[in-house]
Amino acid sequence: MKNYVVGDIQGCYKGLRKLLKKADFRPSKDKLWAVGDLVARGPDSLSTLEYLYDLGPHFETVLGNHDLHLIAAAHGVSKIKSQDKLNDLVNNKHFNRYIDFLQTKALAIQASDNVLITHAGLYPKWSIKKALKLSGEVQAHLQGKKSTEFLKNMYGNYPDKWDNDLEKYPRARFIVNAFTRMRYLHQDGSLNFNSKCHPDNAPDNVIPWFAVKNEKLKTEQTLLFGHWASLLGDTPKASLQSANIIALDTGYVWGNDLSMYCIENKKTYRYS
Repeated sequence: MKNYVVGDIQGCYKGLRKLLKKADFRPSKDKLWAVGDLVARGPDSLSTLEYLYDLGPHFETVLGNHDLHLIAAAHGVSKIKSQDKLNDLVNNKHFNRYIDFLQTKALAIQASDNVLITHAGLYPKWSIKKALKLSGEVQAHLQGKKSTEFLKNMYGNYPDKWDNDLEKYPRARFIVNAFTRMRYLHQDGSLNFNSKCHPDNAPDNVIPWFAVKNEKLKTEQTLLFGHWASLLGDTPKASLQSANIIALDTGYVWGNDLSMYCIENKKTYRYS
């Protein structure tokens, strides 16, 4: 059995299947993990979710910002944008089943003791243990009786700096933003939501989250994330970390590659 972690699929069903074939993925024996953003922007979010859902226990994912937005839209909290190309999915008779499926997912998961998967990364003040605990808090909101109320309070840029004393929806909002929207931080540790470019072109007053030293990470630990298409898989300043930092969003939906990492052989597969 092998464990594969795929980057942002974003409704690119045909590309996903071709990448899985290239890597010789065996759906009855291997396990596929995803960094989130399963849907939106690509041509076939419906087939993507159908396939992943049918993999059963051989598939697991975290939620990305596009996945959360779809859940919020299903609850009447937000509106789906035309550029997300989600009409076929929304109008499908099994749409609610797929929403229920997504709503069970977390913001951070472990593929093994030393491998953490998130959508946008790991906030530098958090350990893997802390990240999983905070992810569980949001998952409880999503699965609770007040899930719609939570979704109504999920959007917003503040608070933009972590404090252990944050409570209720402001606390949950920061956790969601850190796990699904984070790219750059300011020097004081606050989240920056404006810059999306490659670090080589970034303003001087921001720093990539993975370039901020995380004292809680260990050499044997690996972080796998997506979200940041302009990186194209490059984490040029990750050498500051003792852990392995692997970026898997290589911008397939924008005409570049779809990437997948095998945990056992540490090989990255790409399809373009």
